[in-house]
Amino acid sequence: MDILYVTSVIGTIAFSLSGAMVAMEEDYDILGITVLGFVTAFGGGVLRNIVLDLPMSIFWSQTNLFYVSFATIFFVYLFPKKFKAWKKFEIVSDAIGLAAFSISGALYGLDINGQIGPVIAAAILTGTGGGVIRDLLAGKKPSVLCAEVYGSWSILIAVVIYYTVPMQPVFYLIIIALTVVLRVVGVNNNWALPKKTCLLNKKEFSPVSQVIDKD
Repeated sequence: MDILYVTSVIGTIAFSLSGAMVAMEEDYDILGITVLGFVTAFGGGVLRNIVLDLPMSIFWSQTNLFYVSFATIFFVYLFPKKFKAWKKFEIVSDAIGLAAFSISGALYGLDINGQIGPVIAAAILTGTGGGVIRDLLAGKKPSVLCAEVYGSWSILIAVVIYYTVPMQPVFYLIIIALTVVLRVVGVNNNWALPKKTCLLNKKEFSPVSQVIDKD
């Protein structure tokens, strides 16, 4: 069986599980749980297709992955307590999905354009796009933009694939394994990109509505 298909199935399960669990934590109903689980698994791929101007038929042709996603969401909804243990392994499963979909996106970028810019963009969108949409729909700050060194792994994967393709299937597994290790180490050691914080003085920066009222 195609190794990329296998990793895509694993990534779909991991991200569908992630989206469904976040929705349940936010007290969403069954429709919200389904939507959040589905967009977490497939939102990144849709964004990639839009940016790379790929036909939407590619998205709709993933029937088997749709079944995998809906089945995962269904089981999470029916047996939420059994999936609480998943939170302990959230980093690992999320890293597997991130790596699998980043690889997929990078390969799409190579096929469509062949330049390193689109390859990196496709990898980032595919690997992290679903998580960004999930967080926004759940009313949270997208973790990929403000927590840990998350999206950076997509960039690293894209660069590695760009300079090493074609490669044997086993190398994709090595990339996934290394991503998992680096993500776990990064979380445990609080790796993060540099940040700058700008705190506005409320007295100096009043809301526009207050300024209008004073006038």
